[in-house]
Amino acid sequence: MGEFVRLEVADGIGTIRLERPPVNALNTRVQEELRAAAHAAAGDDEVRAVVVHGAGKHFAAGADITEFTTVTYQEMVVRAGALSSAFDAVAQIPKPVVAAITGYALGGGCELALACDWRVIAEDAKLGQPEIKLGIIPGAGGTQRLARLIGPARAKDLIFSGRMVDSDEALRIGLADRVVPADQVYAAAVDLVRQYTTGPALALRAAKQAVDGGLSVDLAAGLALESHLFAGLFATDDRVEGTTAFVEKRAPKFTGK
Repeated sequence: MGEFVRLEVADGIGTIRLERPPVNALNTRVQEELRAAAHAAAGDDEVRAVVVHGAGKHFAAGADITEFTTVTYQEMVVRAGALSSAFDAVAQIPKPVVAAITGYALGGGCELALACDWRVIAEDAKLGQPEIKLGIIPGAGGTQRLARLIGPARAKDLIFSGRMVDSDEALRIGLADRVVPADQVYAAAVDLVRQYTTGPALALRAAKQAVDGGLSVDLAAGLALESHLFAGLFATDDRVEGTTAFVEKRAPKFTGK
């Protein structure tokens, strides 16, 4: 698809693969290719689940800092929104999405991982938001998604200090969902989402929208969103198949319609 970001599709799983050696630094071009790959995965009916993976030793070691040394405030006002929206494109893929993390997932790399539904990480992986050490803060979702995931106190610890966490701590605080040997990370991520490739695609979309959308509103609004999405699924073929299969005591065969 792009020079540094590719979408590969096999057996219902789309892999968004970053390929900018040696550390998959996230420059402006990678940012826009990532946006394009996310939109392609979202719009491809053959893609039922997504794995975000960094080729080589590292997932993504952060932004390309060489782009930050001379950029002006006026320029960053324009660029910051584009960077954040590129990661939003990943977060808004209406399908199950897992990050397969080896090596470093730092700064923008950690923010990219946070935009996914789950994180499978290597035993020797390192995650963190070190932007404070550059005199800045995370600018692509780190202050928001990290706090929602692990709580504000723990998020402030990581963001204020800029320190890295290892796999044991990441698993303990909820930043990682599974920890496996480095050579098994991609396979473990695929295994995590494979079950969803034959699931009810529209119901999975609605469930993700309900959970993610509900986190940004009060309880009453979240319940209203849930009720709306719940009712809408009664117009789908998969609802008919799922309920009928249950009554007939057989496994459902979902079509995603």
